[in-house]
Amino acid sequence: MGCLGNIIWFVFGGFISGLSWLLAGCLWCITIIGIPVGMQCFKFASLCFFPFGKEVIYGGGAGSLLLNIIWLLLTGIPLAIQSAVFGVILCITIIGIPFALQHFKIAKLALMPFGATIK
Repeated sequence: MGCLGNIIWFVFGGFISGLSWLLAGCLWCITIIGIPVGMQCFKFASLCFFPFGKEVIYGGGAGSLLLNIIWLLLTGIPLAIQSAVFGVILCITIIGIPFALQHFKIAKLALMPFGATIK
């Protein structure tokens, strides 16, 4: 399911989600202070392009919490809303439910990206 799911995902929504994360990363990399945030966005863009077979593990400390708050206020809410809307639309059909679950996974990641690792 992983390879076929990733191909179908890329065609029907993954490309747009990945481009959104790439755009967010490029905008963060404009400033020197934002480069670490931009690099994290690029890492998560690869997850958005091909999410099947990957798992997100959350952790982190006080630094992650501070960065997550700044991220949420500046970039996280639009990315989370985009993924949540795609997920709700895909839940209309039974075939779309596995893809909707991937969008919901990405929406959660958009709210709390720092301290998260992809395995």
